[in-house]
Amino acid sequence: MRYLVTAEEMRRYDTNTIEKIGIPGMVLMERAALAAKECVLKALEGFVPCAGGRRRSPEILVMAGVGNNGGDGLALARLLSENGFSVTVWCVGDKSKASEQWTCQRHIIEYYGVRFCDMPEEKYMVLVDALFGVGLSREVTGAYADAVRRFNELEGYKLALDMPSGICSDTGRVLGCAVRADATVTFGFGKRGLYLYPGCECAGEVCVADIGITERAFFDGPPGMFCLDEPEEAFALLPGRQGAGNKATFGKVLFIAGSAGMAGAAVLGARAAYRSGAGMVKVLTDEQNRVILQQAVPEALYGNYAEDQELEESFSWADVIVVGPGLGRSERAKHCLRAAVEWGADPDSVKPFVIDADGLNLLAEDEELQKQLAGQRREVILTPHVGELSRLTGLSVAQLKEGLWQHAEALAQRLNAVVAAKDARTFVCGAGRPVCVNIHGSSGMATAGSGDVLAGIIAGIWAQMYAGSEHEAEHEVCPDMAFWAACAGVRLHAAAGDAAVAQKGEYGCMAGDIAEALKIIKY
Repeated sequence: MRYLVTAEEMRRYDTNTIEKIGIPGMVLMERAALAAKECVLKALEGFVPCAGGRRRSPEILVMAGVGNNGGDGLALARLLSENGFSVTVWCVGDKSKASEQWTCQRHIIEYYGVRFCDMPEEKYMVLVDALFGVGLSREVTGAYADAVRRFNELEGYKLALDMPSGICSDTGRVLGCAVRADATVTFGFGKRGLYLYPGCECAGEVCVADIGITERAFFDGPPGMFCLDEPEEAFALLPGRQGAGNKATFGKVLFIAGSAGMAGAAVLGARAAYRSGAGMVKVLTDEQNRVILQQAVPEALYGNYAEDQELEESFSWADVIVVGPGLGRSERAKHCLRAAVEWGADPDSVKPFVIDADGLNLLAEDEELQKQLAGQRREVILTPHVGELSRLTGLSVAQLKEGLWQHAEALAQRLNAVVAAKDARTFVCGAGRPVCVNIHGSSGMATAGSGDVLAGIIAGIWAQMYAGSEHEAEHEVCPDMAFWAACAGVRLHAAAGDAAVAQKGEYGCMAGDIAEALKIIKY
């Protein structure tokens, strides 16, 4: 996994590395400059400066503030000058307030062939942003805003050090104005703002450089957010396929989905559950959907959700229960959700429970049902998009987008559930757990039915985990199973989305393509 840190977490790890582990700050700064130099050389690949004027060296500009990020920039300017490049430093800020390490780097650079300027010209092949770095928390104004705007106006390849100046490293918010970089080299660990919108749109390609600040500096605990980089990390969470297993061995998923004329959600969810590895899938839906379902997913078992006995028998049969996709908000839909929640009130009925789509809308309308759900000991996963989360929390979509994961964490705490809050970045949150953010996928996945596919993938994965549990008690559930099932499901959903987009394009991708792409992902 990849850790994503806040400015405060990074400060702690930096301090721990210097004061507890004993690596001097100037050594870390030199290593940061060396990593940045490699990024510049990569950008200039094929252009080797020559001595004696036979070939003109590329002009490089370093915009440097007066903090430690500016110190990184000064060290980089020195290294590039030593490599034969023509380097100009544009200092922005009050030098009387410069950091100790900046002052040291400024003294060193006096002995190297680096020019300084008050205002840059329009002649640079590479421009380096070393103005603010991590920790900026207020709006960029005055001379600093003028510098950012001037930097953006200049042509050339733009590299940011640690963070594009003007981006909040904790949230990705633009603080008034921000540098728009082609690439960012960040040091030690990825910063949250480099991967969250809109910050990720200013960061360009992100390179995380090892400068000596490692997990050994986690004396007071690891970061509170991480992401799964590769699909293989999600696959590793799935139980191994038993050679002697049978269809029940790999989990049974029950969908209560699809009101009259809304068979598509049930079809997509059932297909995704099968494609993610579930051994058996049963769908309880409206009688009008029976023929469509049986033709589209003949492998799925069928039942009528209008029959209470069918509900009870199906609850007992399933390993994982999913309520909501395409279910509508009729009285029968309310009854199905209420029956599923109330069935979980039995201390022995701790089977996993996923609430999605209309199930969430119905839950938002019933505070008593929310209290009942929160008091149960079984694990629950909620999969709201921002509109559904708005109805569950009473907050506007705009308010939610200011800090989606914080509001999802609060809901997870209140309802005793794992919440996968879906947006351009999806956050998996659980009480007392770190936040898992998905940074993969694309706009091609923003299509009707994509959420139904995600619900099916999560349920299929969770059913395999549950059925494959090696606990002695028949229905004992690992405390973190719901959280990791949601993390793995979200990551595999993104991998399938990327595979589908590669085949169909961002404009042509449909939810069914995402479900079918699961079969071409290497498990």
